[in-house]
Amino acid sequence: MDVVIRNANLADGRQGVDIAIEAGRIAAIGPALAVTAGREIDAGGDLVSAPFVDAHFHMDATLSYGLPRVNASGTLLEGIALWGELKPDLTQQALIGRALQYCDWAVARGLLAIRSHVDVCDDRLLAVEALLEVKRLVAPYLDLQLVAFPQDGVLRSPTALANLKRAIAMGVDVVGGIPHFERTMADGAESVRILCEFAAEQGLRVDMHCDESDDPHSRHIETLAYESNRLGLHGRVTGSHLTSMHSMDNYYVSKLLPLIREGGVAAIANPLINITLQGRHDTYPKRRGMTRVPELLAAGIDVAFGHDCVMDPWYSLGSGDMLEVAQMGLHVAQMTGQDAMRACFEAVTTTPARILGLEQYGIAVGNHADLVLLDAADPVEAIRLRAARRLVMRRGAVIAEAPRANARLDLPGRPDSVNFRLNR
Repeated sequence: MDVVIRNANLADGRQGVDIAIEAGRIAAIGPALAVTAGREIDAGGDLVSAPFVDAHFHMDATLSYGLPRVNASGTLLEGIALWGELKPDLTQQALIGRALQYCDWAVARGLLAIRSHVDVCDDRLLAVEALLEVKRLVAPYLDLQLVAFPQDGVLRSPTALANLKRAIAMGVDVVGGIPHFERTMADGAESVRILCEFAAEQGLRVDMHCDESDDPHSRHIETLAYESNRLGLHGRVTGSHLTSMHSMDNYYVSKLLPLIREGGVAAIANPLINITLQGRHDTYPKRRGMTRVPELLAAGIDVAFGHDCVMDPWYSLGSGDMLEVAQMGLHVAQMTGQDAMRACFEAVTTTPARILGLEQYGIAVGNHADLVLLDAADPVEAIRLRAARRLVMRRGAVIAEAPRANARLDLPGRPDSVNFRLNR
């Protein structure tokens, strides 16, 4: 074998197992495997997980915070206006540089797959060209899936639909949309129909920014579920954000959830950004803004968490740490039961991998040897501690390493210094 990892815990509850890796794939999993390898890694009872997956991000805007100015109000609409101001000054070189820097951050944190929306409303399609080049450059160590995103509205912006089709022809993977940003509710519904029909014709996936609003009457997710069912797009359609669901009437939601399930539509919440941007018009009590994650899960709907933004016109913080995202989602959704907390870990690993259609993903024999060794014993502890990534592996090769989180205390009045692991 090329590598064997000893004494690892797995996210499914198995403990003390060995993982043998050969030719970039997982060759065997079991207790005390009788194999030798070129490199042996002692997990020491720590968690070996499939890599983190970010199902919703905006890489064309990442690390642009402060350009051309800071979002003074911190609101969604000022962020959109700022992005409009910045677009004319974008260059491919700057876009590629910032995106590659972010990809380095991601890999160091065990984030090896990202679905990024890319704005197609700039007729030059500079961002599309830049991120297609980034996708090529990072392919050996990170899966980058791109969504053609008409930020200004596919009907509201005169050239957006043509640009979206151009972007798809250039190699962008997924059809995007933003129906709640169209001029009217009717236009929003029409945009969903047009885009879903185009995706069906092309055999593509769909991922729409849907109802990113506090308005309980913004109900484009209903249309998206209907079109998915009508066109047979089950399993290929995602509604991102869905924050209006937080404010909807409970009776209506009881009707909506089965429609989403029937249409085979997945949901992506973005906890860090939803809790920051929504509820801005509220005094008190303030709405959390994030969609109804526990209710969606209970209805049998796939729910993933996305990072959405890192240091851009909408959000001044962030680091590419999907455990930070999971931790915020857990708190906002009040998912503090053991099974619920594990579901939050799945929302940044296995569930988004399924939504993106990643092949041969996961800790199973025959799959790609893509994994992360976390300084924690199990998924709940990993979220609690935002555990250090001891090791990140891609196709059987170690591409990032870091020491365990240890501390040495020299305390007055104590005869000896104290060395201990911070998570034990």
